[in-house]
Amino acid sequence: MKKSIGIIMGSQSDLETLKEAIGLLKEFKAGFQAKVLSAHRTPKELTEYVEASARKGVKVFIAAAGGSAALAGVVASHTTLPVIGIPIETRSLKGLDSLLSTAQMPAGIPVACMAIGKAGAKNAALFALEILAVTDKKIAAKLLRYKKEMRLKIKKIKIKL
Repeated sequence: MKKSIGIIMGSQSDLETLKEAIGLLKEFKAGFQAKVLSAHRTPKELTEYVEASARKGVKVFIAAAGGSAALAGVVASHTTLPVIGIPIETRSLKGLDSLLSTAQMPAGIPVACMAIGKAGAKNAALFALEILAVTDKKIAAKLLRYKKEMRLKIKKIKIKL
């Protein structure tokens, strides 16, 4: 399976949040690879991974980090591929710090910023799939089915008053 999505987390503890994205990508049978690399503790290895992944066929990156959350921005500074940032919820500021760090990128270094935490992780996976669906009809068809199923679940809800 071609690994078109590169998932990078700043620390192993971020995996708990990323399980939402990974589960959805598995459901779609989308090829991905996941790695722990820190923007601050392993900057050289991060740069090498991003540059090598782009050469190996990765089409989009998902980067999840908390606190200063520099990871997505650093990834974006080393590639022209789309980068989707997931702000991880933190104890001290509930992820607001991560959100602002991920969203406030300088002009010229774009990062698509999702919601804080697990909802953001799920949306990051969906957004990555939507990017790939531009040129992959199988993924596009699966996304249509996914959204249709979501719509049907909502329509079936009956509220008893």
